[in-house]
Amino acid sequence: MEIKNVLVTGGVGYIGSHTVLSLIEHGYNPIIIDNLSNSSEKVLPRLEKISSKKIKFYKGDVCNKEDLEVIFKENKIDAIIHFAGLKAVGESVQKPVEYYRNNLDSTLTLLEEMLKYQIKNIIFSSSATVYGIPSHVPLTESDPIGKATNPYGQTKIIQEGIFQDFSFVHKDYNICLLRYFNPIGAHPSGMIGEAPNGIPNNLMPYITQVAVGKREKLHIFGNDYNTPDGTCIRDYVHVCDLAEGHVLSLKKLAQEPGLVIYNLGTGKGTSVLELVHAYEKATGVKIPYQIDARRPGDVEANYAATTKAEKELGFKAKFTIEDSCRDSNNWQQHNPNGYDD
Repeated sequence: MEIKNVLVTGGVGYIGSHTVLSLIEHGYNPIIIDNLSNSSEKVLPRLEKISSKKIKFYKGDVCNKEDLEVIFKENKIDAIIHFAGLKAVGESVQKPVEYYRNNLDSTLTLLEEMLKYQIKNIIFSSSATVYGIPSHVPLTESDPIGKATNPYGQTKIIQEGIFQDFSFVHKDYNICLLRYFNPIGAHPSGMIGEAPNGIPNNLMPYITQVAVGKREKLHIFGNDYNTPDGTCIRDYVHVCDLAEGHVLSLKKLAQEPGLVIYNLGTGKGTSVLELVHAYEKATGVKIPYQIDARRPGDVEANYAATTKAEKELGFKAKFTIEDSCRDSNNWQQHNPNGYDD
């Protein structure tokens, strides 16, 4: 079974846009649908410039059956990579109904349309948040799903459950659930990167905004955790490595039906302070910071066991933490206001 045309939902978002480039590099034809609620249409010409390829783009909502129908009637879609969804942890606590409605509806609508149009391959953008508060690290794919600490994480758990139940009935469908750890970095060209609305929820864009003078200092939440330097430990993976993981997963889908789950990370934990120091070393930019109280819901340590993805997909993170810091800084220095520059 050959996969050529790949619908990328949320394809001008942070991870989606980098994956679109990776797909083109490997000879696939990506088609994007995005409602631009948390992304910019300015990403599209940049993707076309980097790839020297015209990319088909539909402004539409995956929750809307009519928007999907247009795409499926106009194109023969072989596979779907499903990124579209609301993803700010803090906001999900404030707007739980909106998060459940949007994230679950998009997946349910997509599955209904996949059945109708007999599209049998899908990769779902899941998250390490499904493990909840880990009892040990590194986390393996066979570890139990935990209790999410926020509605965003809970939507990922429910969506994984939907795919599991769907796969049980529709055994000829190929489903891959990718549990990302903490994506950082940007395309080496400096033309696309992470551009959050308002105050960044994630650590790296906050650091880069401090680096360009948009924010006065970094706030580190807690330095009294049971870790070597007292700050939380995470698995920071370069977004280009993540993008490559999706291409490897597509190749895997083409080989055998059923549902598979992979962690995508580096397999190495890095503390908040280690990331700050790596950034300073890679860029020569000093990052002022202050220690604040712990933030509710933060997990002490969380990083991936990557043996399964390495063995079955051939996935291994190539970029170092310092590479990621350099690329994040390069993006922000060239685009201090993200895509508004």
